[in-house]
Amino acid sequence: MTQESNQNAGSHQCDVARRDFLKTSVAAAGAIGTSLSVVAATTSNAAEAKAADDGKMKIGINLEYVRHGDKSLKYGIKRAGELGYKWVEPCFLMGRCLLSNAGYCHVTSMDTDPKEILDLCESAGVKISGLSSHSDLLNTEWGVLYARRGIRYAKALGVNIVQITEDMYPPKWMNEDDAYAVMRINLQSIIETCDENGVYIAVEQHGPYTSKVKSLTRILELVDSPWIRVNYDCGNTFLSGEDPYAMLEAVADKVVHVHAKDISRKQAAAERGKVTGTAVGCACGDGEIDWHRVVKRLKAAGFKGVLSVECGTEDEAERSLAYLQKVLKEEDA
Repeated sequence: MTQESNQNAGSHQCDVARRDFLKTSVAAAGAIGTSLSVVAATTSNAAEAKAADDGKMKIGINLEYVRHGDKSLKYGIKRAGELGYKWVEPCFLMGRCLLSNAGYCHVTSMDTDPKEILDLCESAGVKISGLSSHSDLLNTEWGVLYARRGIRYAKALGVNIVQITEDMYPPKWMNEDDAYAVMRINLQSIIETCDENGVYIAVEQHGPYTSKVKSLTRILELVDSPWIRVNYDCGNTFLSGEDPYAMLEAVADKVVHVHAKDISRKQAAAERGKVTGTAVGCACGDGEIDWHRVVKRLKAAGFKGVLSVECGTEDEAERSLAYLQKVLKEEDA
């Protein structure tokens, strides 16, 4: 065999070896990816199974209850477990927050290792009901980017619900036709990521469009997708001037998560019909919401998810849990 033939043969063997290596590497990568997907799916399925294990509704707490106390995520999760909650709803943002880093704020970066969050939850004996990383349905720049980041982070946490709403103060240039056009485009983009990760995007009532029965039902029909659902917030709906029970009737079959927010009589007298939402309410049972009526309708719709309390103090969190436990027991829900 000539030197040239030897070189060609050697080159051919190298090519074959290189191809075999690439095939093996791709196969291995695929196997790893499949394994990770299985783990994520198993985690998510386990959470769903846990949520429906006894066919009853659950009670959770949004970590906003420690915001006015300048407390950290770690404190909020630990304290929730001590109060008797089994589910928590943490709030996340993109980038970093100085107050959060210093432990004065519970809102936490999505750059945080998901295992760190899960370890905190396991230590406190709680699970995550939904990811509060509210993106803006009306924002053409951040609306999709923020939502996609939240969806992917939710999957890493084994959570299958992420909330979304619109800014309470839309841009001045945006009329109603513009608003629905932007929301349609944003939702079409967002559901691609929902489908890829097996995560629902749950629309919350909090802005000029989502807080109204007529416009929220229109939003839910902008894009035909099983991934677009509702995070029902009775407090925001009531405060906006709408009938919270009519709202629930209109969307009951699409509710996957509930913000259990009550509104005090004082706040209702001062703000109802003037705003479209509020950060937190009073203790459940102390305000204007008829919780028996809400729970009864949710039960009729087959809802077995989490009622995530949105209140402002640890005392209100404790009283809300006791009150809702009583309501669920009386309604056998």
